[in-house]
Amino acid sequence: MRFAEDGLTGLDAARATVPDAIILDIGLPGLDGWEVLSQLRSAPDTVGIRVLVLTAHAQPEMADRAAAGGADAFMTKPFRPSDLRDSVESLLADVTATMPAE
Repeated sequence: MRFAEDGLTGLDAARATVPDAIILDIGLPGLDGWEVLSQLRSAPDTVGIRVLVLTAHAQPEMADRAAAGGADAFMTKPFRPSDLRDSVESLLADVTATMPAE
């Protein structure tokens, strides 16, 4: 598990390690989460990373924007830790289900 404190660092880390899933806060300093999501979805090596958008903005248009940007899941703050865990487990289950058999 890796953490990044800003959008550019997070994007660089995703490109370097290509994780199975990312929890992406929209309110990041520097490169915001919307731009990080856009760049993840526009690059062949990161387009398949599962992304959960996490934000304090609970307006319905935020969920719509996340979906339109290619996010796989959306969650607002505050949240229950068990709900976050369940969402991440669901994303990872989707990754496992789409992996080719060995």
